[in-house]
Amino acid sequence: MLVNSTFADAETHVKDVKEAALPLGLQIHVVRARTVDDFDAAFATLAQQKIDALLLANDAYFHGERRKLIALAVRYAIAAVYFWRDFPVDGGLMSYSPSLTQAYRQVGIYTGKILNGAKPADLPVIQPTKFEFVINLKTAKTLGLTFPPGLLAIADEVIE
Repeated sequence: MLVNSTFADAETHVKDVKEAALPLGLQIHVVRARTVDDFDAAFATLAQQKIDALLLANDAYFHGERRKLIALAVRYAIAAVYFWRDFPVDGGLMSYSPSLTQAYRQVGIYTGKILNGAKPADLPVIQPTKFEFVINLKTAKTLGLTFPPGLLAIADEVIE
C-alpha cells in the first residue's frame, strides 16, 4: 500500500486496509511517499520487495500526480489498484471507487432539500451505494496480465 504520510487520514486508511486483509490472509506492506521526489524510491522499494500488487491510498495529492504514479507502476511492472476511475482512464490498471455520477446526484438532491428549507444538520449522512469497477486491458497487456472472463463481465467499464 502506497500512502502519503502527510495526509491526515493516512493512518486510518492503513488500519482499515490491514483489518480488511487479515481475514483474507493477506499481508500488507506500507510504503510512504510524501512528494513526487519520493515516488521513484517508493516504487523501487516495492519492486525490490517483489510486491505482487499495489493499492494506492485515496489521497488528493496522489490524484493530482496520477500520471506520474501510473507511469512508475507500468515501468516497474506493478499491478496497481487505484481509488478513482481517472487512473485507468489515464493508463492505470484498474480502479474500484464510488460512482461520482451518483455522488453528484446526491449533492443535487441535498442542495434542493436545503434550498426548499431543510436544515443541513437534520439531513442524514449518505454513504455511497454505487461503486464502479474499471479495468484497462491495454495496461494489463503491457504488464503481461490477463483477467478471467468472469471478472471482465462484472466490470462496469473495460478499456480496450
